[in-house]
Amino acid sequence: MNTSVPASELLVEVRGPVLWITINREPRRNALNGAVIAGIHAAVRDLAHRAAEGSPPRVRALVLTGAGRRAFCAGADLTGGPGVFADTLSEPSTDFGRLARTFRELGIPSIARVNGDCVAGGMGLMALCDLAVVADHARFGLPEARVGVFPMQVLVYLRRLVHARHVNELCLTGELIDSARALEMGIANQVVSYSDLDAAVTALLNRLLALSPLALKRGKYAIAAMESMAFSEALAFAEAQITIASRTEDAQEGLAAFNEKRKPRWTDSTDET
Repeated sequence: MNTSVPASELLVEVRGPVLWITINREPRRNALNGAVIAGIHAAVRDLAHRAAEGSPPRVRALVLTGAGRRAFCAGADLTGGPGVFADTLSEPSTDFGRLARTFRELGIPSIARVNGDCVAGGMGLMALCDLAVVADHARFGLPEARVGVFPMQVLVYLRRLVHARHVNELCLTGELIDSARALEMGIANQVVSYSDLDAAVTALLNRLLALSPLALKRGKYAIAAMESMAFSEALAFAEAQITIASRTEDAQEGLAAFNEKRKPRWTDSTDET
């Protein structure tokens, strides 16, 4: 499988404290192929490595989107033949699965800027993000059964966000829903007109960037860890985590800033914030 993505098909740009990843295949409705998935994975993996090493630039949020207004991502590029659905049978994991594992461990908040239709694998990409801001003309769906397969991997991510009945509806009917229905289901955090999409994403980023980077990092870790825990185990884990969090530099700074009625100076903040 070709994993060398042309620079024009995937745009990766650091804008201040935010990494923007744009699937730039508008004529193909921003459909995924192996090279694009590998390119997104490489960008996220590099970001994770830089954060672990404390290397600049200090990126504190990620935005994932598609080019144009027709589609956020139309799923797999079906012109690639059967191989678009998975890697060879000799591989224990898929390219998309490896991307999902890396994305899940990323210690910064991520936003899906859903600029248009979000279907099949596009739903998987959107579900990997912590938050979703959606243009009101966007449609959502899992139509894989129409081409003889089933959204197996997407289920792993989507069932953590959406009630089982809604997931069943999307998978078993293969029908598309509109943005209003996506908001009702809990797929979207916010629905705005396309002309207001960038302003809405910027406003959400500003809210995230005002908060403690360390608190968000530890919080994301806790959210992921507690998903598979029983109640008593999760409660004990949370009790330990709040004790640890309260002793961090950011916690001390946040308390001092509150009492001194000033803006906090977080340990991992940048001048842009």
